[in-house]
Amino acid sequence: MATVANESTRMNTLVVRKPCFGLPTGCPQCLSAYIFLKFSQVPFNLDYHPNYPDSDQIPYFESGDCVAYNNEKEGIIESLKREVGDLDSGISSLPDWTATKVLLTTWLADALEYELWVGCNGSSVDKIYYSDLPWPIGRLLYWKKALWVMQKHGISKDNAEKKEEEIYGRANSAYDALSTLLGEQNYLFENRPSSLDAIFLAHALVILQALPESSILRVNFLEHTILVKYVQQCNTKIIETSALPSNYPDFHAEPSSSSSDSKGRSTSGSTKPKTKPKRQPQTKEEKTFRRRAKYFVVAQLVAVILFLSIRSGSGDDALELDDVGYDFDE
Repeated sequence: MATVANESTRMNTLVVRKPCFGLPTGCPQCLSAYIFLKFSQVPFNLDYHPNYPDSDQIPYFESGDCVAYNNEKEGIIESLKREVGDLDSGISSLPDWTATKVLLTTWLADALEYELWVGCNGSSVDKIYYSDLPWPIGRLLYWKKALWVMQKHGISKDNAEKKEEEIYGRANSAYDALSTLLGEQNYLFENRPSSLDAIFLAHALVILQALPESSILRVNFLEHTILVKYVQQCNTKIIETSALPSNYPDFHAEPSSSSSDSKGRSTSGSTKPKTKPKRQPQTKEEKTFRRRAKYFVVAQLVAVILFLSIRSGSGDDALELDDVGYDFDE
């Protein structure tokens, strides 16, 4: 018989994208939520969701019967404040608070987004978001997102270089400001962890561990020794192997498609090895279903390709991935 969960027994679960690059999750938004909960010292299970890589609902936090999604008003961090407690109580009214939050959520968020989807040609995002998908679908979703990022920043073939300089320049200015604000403190404000620390640490850890050494944003960040030291000190406190789901024995392990539940999500309970069942001959209905599924996938691919073709031929100012350094043969 099901039992009713109360305040002392309800289960807290943070659902994120899979671990990679030595991190409990490679997604910046997911990682900031994870760090916020670690700072809050709230017990929680870490779970992962390998499906729907373009969903803006992930990460989400389950607490008893309540679920807080990332795409809710003000985002996952504000939802966590209401669910588990406000880390920012008493410091969010400080003079530099609002300006620092703007730097983190605009200039630095935009710079990391640009670097992941445009600057590094998708070398990192493929592992973070799409490695569990068939290659054609993953690449099409990647190109779709890359086009969206370029449209967001108003990037065209005529201004790509100028826009890139602006994005990197703003990020470097933000790093300078944060270095001055941090100084010799352990955290950004009042020497105590806050939601802004969680956001910035997620940003920095993805830069240091997910971006290639040739990344301009990574090179610029490494020049700010105060920030690098700050990240290294905090990293040892918040990133723990024990926090991973049980089917992830280390950060570099890849998820297994056989370890998901009916929701398409991994379970964090213990598992037992199972004997591989003998393969049964397919029925006529199964063969028909598989054939129709293949037709559906092909139809989706053709539709996306036609969409991209129409977009690229819609005018002189249309965005073209080749014009900003993309290689479709990757």
